Amino acid sequence: MQTRLLARVAIATLAVCGTSDAVLAGSVTQPGETVGIATGAPLPEGFYFVDTADWGQRNTSPESTSVGVNIPVLAWSTPWTLLGGRLQFLAAAPQVAVGVADTDFASGMYNPYFAGQLAWDLGNNFGFSYALGAYIRVDNEVAFNTSSLNQRFALSYTGNDWNLTANAIWGIQQHSVTDGVDNPDFLNIDLTATKKFDKWEIGPVGFYSTDLNRPTAGYQKESQFALGGLVGYNFGPVTLQAYLTTDVWERNYGGRDTRGWVRVIIPLGNPFAAPAPEMVSK
Repeated sequence: MQTRLLARVAIATLAVCGTSDAVLAGSVTQPGETVGIATGAPLPEGFYFVDTADWGQRNTSPESTSVGVNIPVLAWSTPWTLLGGRLQFLAAAPQVAVGVADTDFASGMYNPYFAGQLAWDLGNNFGFSYALGAYIRVDNEVAFNTSSLNQRFALSYTGNDWNLTANAIWGIQQHSVTDGVDNPDFLNIDLTATKKFDKWEIGPVGFYSTDLNRPTAGYQKESQFALGGLVGYNFGPVTLQAYLTTDVWERNYGGRDTRGWVRVIIPLGNPFAAPAPEMVSK
């Protein structure tokens, strides 16, 4: 039972309750993981590596819960368009480590993620994207023992050095109960309102997450809302971001979470770009 408790803590990334017979759950997509990225805007053609790492603690009673997550993502913005939108592909291989009261510890690979995305330039510095993807089932202590469908709807404004973005992430589980554990469908909303000053970026961020259904009759749906601030610096071409978030409201999580995040964004170039025309001397 303790192993499965640890698993549910890791899966929720931030969730644990005080009693050992509590039902634990949470979003498959980590709430807040896309904060700071203009996910609605089309990327310039090419490949990108984005790594987001975070560590935090939820002040549950009587035992606090610590969770660390690393999410490496490879993104490809292709040369192709479909229905007027830029076709993009995403792949991620997250890792999770979780500890309860510094006594019980588990770590391992989380559910890998694959998605295709269309991103439209709507004009006037607005962009909208839709992503359809899936998390693949993994049977270990820190992953969901079921696959899930993942849809993402993002709207961004990137004019005048602003990044104003809302990214709604809707997850639908293939199996609502596995190994006696509830797997609810979920909704996350990641929010960004940052502004660039030369190479610096700063501004408030936040996220909301909630379970959408009750897989079993006695399940208590979990929700949370967190706020924080982000600071970033563009080293050209590598960009580094850091942000800190804390719950200002939660329901059925048993405590509030405070979390520090670090992200690195590295453009990998575009091997499929047409070569530049050669200059011909006269």
